[in-house]
Amino acid sequence: MTALGFLYPGHSAEDDYPRIEQLLGSDIRLDVVHTDIGEDAHRVDALLRMGAAERLSAGVESLRLTGAEAVVWACTSGSFVYGWEGAHEQVRSLARTAGMPASSTSFAFVHAVRELGVRRVAVGATYPDDVADLFAEFLRAAGAEVLSVRGSGIITAAEVGTWGEDEVLALAREADHEDADALLLPDTALHTASCLPTLEKELSKPVLTANQVTVWEALRLTARRVNAPALGTLFTKEPLVQA
Repeated sequence: MTALGFLYPGHSAEDDYPRIEQLLGSDIRLDVVHTDIGEDAHRVDALLRMGAAERLSAGVESLRLTGAEAVVWACTSGSFVYGWEGAHEQVRSLARTAGMPASSTSFAFVHAVRELGVRRVAVGATYPDDVADLFAEFLRAAGAEVLSVRGSGIITAAEVGTWGEDEVLALAREADHEDADALLLPDTALHTASCLPTLEKELSKPVLTANQVTVWEALRLTARRVNAPALGTLFTKEPLVQA
């Protein structure tokens, strides 16, 4: 049994995790601990507070008790908002506190893009434009070519969590770029685990979503390789183990 730990802010789309656990169909357990979200706002100051070290460390002891072998901060905006260097320090601090390999959803996207061997991407974000642009800057710092960014202007994760498959598909269609090799949907408050094959069929390209890449990143940290086509193209590849 491989136990994977996730620090998830608040309550929005955490039910993606038991669904993904079921789709993995293997000896893998996904343990989710909820962190204090503070103010639920896709606003830079609120996001910086949400991703603060003391908020993340508060959930670490609960994860230790589950026997987790790795931990991922399951929040994209609460990691990329710190910038490339700041997000690295956030993960290093989490690893030191947890005493285990650690990462975040922002780095999960970076590693997943590299795993797929794609360079040109489009972004479909639920965030306001200024926050969506920060994610694009983060991806560019990692070497990706961001062809287009579409924000949706939604302030709260709670509202994002109410979206169903129709809204997710509409966002994907509107955000896609004909020259992009993959589409990225970066919000972990967005339910996507049940519609990944539909998204990829609709766009005829790989689609990377936040909770999907978060779980893949935890597997990568523990050197597990799982083939699960129901979770999209990413899960038909063997994850690279970072040196």
